[in-house]
Amino acid sequence: MTKHFLLLLFAVYVAAIDEEPFIGVNIGRDLSDMPHPTQVVALLKAQQIRHVRLYDADQAMLIALANTGIKVAVSVPNEEILAIGQSNTTAAKWVSHNVVAHYPATNITSICVGSEVLTALPNAAKVLVSALKFIHSALLASNLDHQIKISTPLSSSMIFDSFPPSQAFFNRSLNPVLVPMLEFLQTTGSYLMLNTYPYYDYMKSNGVFPLDYALFKPLPPNKEVIDSNTLLHYSNVFDSVIDAAYFAMAFLNYTNIPVVVSETGWPSKGDSNEPDATVENANTYNSNLIKHVLNVTGTPKHPNIGVSTYIYELYNEDAKAGSLSEKNWGLFDANGKPIYVLQLTESGGLLANDTTNQTYCVAKEGADPKMLQAGIDWACGPGKVDCSPLLQGEPCYEPDSVVAHANYAFDTYYHQMGKSPQACDFNDMATISSTNPSHGSCVFPGSLGNNGTFPNVTLSSMNSTNSDSSAWNLHGGELGIRSLLMMIPLLLWGVLLL
Repeated sequence: MTKHFLLLLFAVYVAAIDEEPFIGVNIGRDLSDMPHPTQVVALLKAQQIRHVRLYDADQAMLIALANTGIKVAVSVPNEEILAIGQSNTTAAKWVSHNVVAHYPATNITSICVGSEVLTALPNAAKVLVSALKFIHSALLASNLDHQIKISTPLSSSMIFDSFPPSQAFFNRSLNPVLVPMLEFLQTTGSYLMLNTYPYYDYMKSNGVFPLDYALFKPLPPNKEVIDSNTLLHYSNVFDSVIDAAYFAMAFLNYTNIPVVVSETGWPSKGDSNEPDATVENANTYNSNLIKHVLNVTGTPKHPNIGVSTYIYELYNEDAKAGSLSEKNWGLFDANGKPIYVLQLTESGGLLANDTTNQTYCVAKEGADPKMLQAGIDWACGPGKVDCSPLLQGEPCYEPDSVVAHANYAFDTYYHQMGKSPQACDFNDMATISSTNPSHGSCVFPGSLGNNGTFPNVTLSSMNSTNSDSSAWNLHGGELGIRSLLMMIPLLLWGVLLL
């Protein structure tokens, strides 16, 4: 019953956030062993990923995505833009084959015409706007122009003087294409798609701004960057780049075109000259990004107006050319194993993108030792956790500290209760972690892969294991006031489930 109730709560939460803004993922296919489309979709569904962007219009992927409800952005590959931009007929055939043939079973919501065409494929730039218009005409003919938006992802590198944002402008040499493109986006009610990578901005800054500024880490007010023209405060690179795009559009007299970030992320591994491409930084960036977007924080220029964002990317692409970091932007490896588990709330809650379901409950950093001891008392008493491994001479006695013992007691109870987030609270002294706290011969139950199935342990049997049970301060099974207070939220939760 508990499991089904929690699933229901999660379903309600997902439904609530599946409005604008959203978080999606890009799906690249430069893998030496690319999973089958049905495996890709199974992973998307398991992870509650409801928005994806494809770099093409692969037929097998579109078929696999049918009837899933997942919202799909398909793409016209760069190599096809010249042909489509010069022929209305070719554009119509592309739309017929790659969109109309699959819609509405496959929930195609947008078409990306190329990617970074203006900076990566200058010879096609002259026909880019024609390609946009021809694709739109084909949608109009099929009565799909209101259901499916058309845009083209741009590189943020084409924004000049991006800080302070208020003085940003687009590369003026591109204005002959940009102005009619922006006019098209405004007329059709579409959005500017922007690829922005604070990782590269940080690398190129040579220490001008701190790593925390790129990773969305909280900054004290005196460390925030201030736009001297607007007096707006910027605490992260992402917001700065987005606002630079808004100001650059305003410079060309376009002020009502929203921005969607079509690519952003952080690599989890890099060559020796990329010391900040780490699992920890990738986890921090993407976790903070997701919170930033879904909390509808907005930007200093447009507060409380969320910026929908696609994370780059679903899989590590080992077959991709270039540096080691180019191959390591993914959330998962080819087998669907997470590279890291996203940390999505300040209290340590998780979006369970860990398909192996390996999460742990540990003491919060800086937690009050007396409160931790009260938590141990409760877990090892009424919580019915077998704390015998914590006794002197047993595997988990060392290190003999309240934090280490709390980790074991809290995690065991958490798994005993089926890993319910509410079971990892302990009066706000505990948090969920993706790091296995096992050490040496002390193997935590949560790392055994038994999905939290434990035998019930009675207080009497636990007390009989060793006369040193007094180390847990059980006092004959009576709880102190703090331990009793800890029981209240758990009791309330139990009542709720009845």
